[in-house]
Amino acid sequence: MKGKPMIARILPPLLLAALPISAARAQDEDRASPPNARPLSEIVAMVEKRNGFRTIDGIERDEDGFWEVTYHMADRARVEIPCDPVTGDPG
Repeated sequence: MKGKPMIARILPPLLLAALPISAARAQDEDRASPPNARPLSEIVAMVEKRNGFRTIDGIERDEDGFWEVTYHMADRARVEIPCDPVTGDPG
């Protein structure tokens, strides 16, 4: 093909493909734990000590930076609690 060099044809689509990755990384940094946050393993241990705890179903970070822990009780009730990343206390 004549005209534009190959790099000029390939580079724009590659740069466009990288934009969603950059946006996702920026979003993750916005929701990063504060420097004085407890390790997630400690927060999980605190949840596991709750009365009636049976199993953890999932953990994710909410838009406020809290850990959203979903777990099941011994009676099979499903519980969702936000946990402060610094204290581990339910928010």
